[in-house]
Amino acid sequence: MTLFSLADLRDAARSGPTEGRVHLQFLSIREKETQTGKPFYEVVAADSGGKITLRVWNNSPHFADAATWCEGDFYEVSGEFQLHPSFGLDATQWDLRPLNAEEIEAVLAGTPALREKQERDYAAIESLVGSMRDPRIRAICGLFLSGFHDRFRRAAAARTYHHARRGGLVEHTAQMMRLADAIAGVYSTMNRDLLLAGALFHDIGKLWENCPEPRGFDIPFDERGELIGHITLGIEMLNALWRKLMASEEAEGWGELTPSNDDVRYHLMHLVASHHGELAFGSPVVPKTPEAYALHYIDNLDAKLEMLFAGYEKGTPLGPNIIERVRPLPGNLIRPLASFQP
Repeated sequence: MTLFSLADLRDAARSGPTEGRVHLQFLSIREKETQTGKPFYEVVAADSGGKITLRVWNNSPHFADAATWCEGDFYEVSGEFQLHPSFGLDATQWDLRPLNAEEIEAVLAGTPALREKQERDYAAIESLVGSMRDPRIRAICGLFLSGFHDRFRRAAAARTYHHARRGGLVEHTAQMMRLADAIAGVYSTMNRDLLLAGALFHDIGKLWENCPEPRGFDIPFDERGELIGHITLGIEMLNALWRKLMASEEAEGWGELTPSNDDVRYHLMHLVASHHGELAFGSPVVPKTPEAYALHYIDNLDAKLEMLFAGYEKGTPLGPNIIERVRPLPGNLIRPLASFQP
């Protein structure tokens, strides 16, 4: 049988029942009852591209074994898959086996296409940081990348809606930094280094608020994230990085630089604090500088376009070129006009 990712398997099942294999991590295993009182198990499993709910009915050959399965373990599920009108992607007549260590590492790394994309995105982040002229901004960005590399590489940008996957924060950040670089080239009076750093740091609080475990896809809830949120966490983290940087030998010659060290720190914090754009959306302050306004719209643009493109791939068709609304977008989606081909 062909080995699919969940995303590819979902696409294949649009054309009808599809036989295949998929490598998954079991996130939750719950014993439940049907409306008629018959017991069954509901298993939520995931790979790098999505989730599937498997149901083990009481007449299934796996029913007796289900009580021995462990959350967090990795399995190959093979069988027939179809798109159910109520359940979404569903498996019937399926079998499973535990994955070996090599297969587990491959699942955690993501599909080859996703892996290549995230590697390319991280390289773009490093390149754009390296191109910064202000030594203080370049150094604090480098300090973050070296100190939090592993956690940054696996964090999600959100729990739902956009880039809600392992490594999604790197994808979102890289695209925002590319947009920031392009906008700074159009508005020549804008501080390019500051705007790039704002794109890198705007969501660093999500390294705790939205971060999967080192060997997992599930995003556990974090008490710090719940108590104070990713914006406050980001400001606190930025200040900690700044204090560490200013105590280093590298900072000894920066006292006479213009703008001053304090001004650079305040403007960096303002970008993190204001990037949601409005007090009602969680920002403690509204944007008050060109870079802060640009960062807010860059963040919003990349998030919205990610939701739109995901809707084109996974949304429910309503008619020719019309796709059912993907929340929180405000209306049904229309496929884009193809580019002119002379």
